[in-house]
Amino acid sequence: MPAPSEVEALVREVRALPGPPADRAEAVRYLAGLKRVAARWAEILDEAQEAAAPFTGPRAEAALQLAFRRAEESYVELEVALQDCGAELYPR
Repeated sequence: MPAPSEVEALVREVRALPGPPADRAEAVRYLAGLKRVAARWAEILDEAQEAAAPFTGPRAEAALQLAFRRAEESYVELEVALQDCGAELYPR
């Protein structure tokens, strides 16, 4: 089970994210920060799933697995957004 300090560190990282980006460079930094947060959140959910498994029933196990998969999907989608933003294909 993730230690409270791990979750607290994640919350601090989220709070440290800058406000809405004003230019492409800020957007890249912002999305990179969100991607790091998403990766860590997925890890925390995976750890929670493993730790809780002996004490939960099949519905809880399925719910935790789904939460983990959605967190992984968020990471992947943020990676796509980051690559697109960094590619400078769409000047504004």
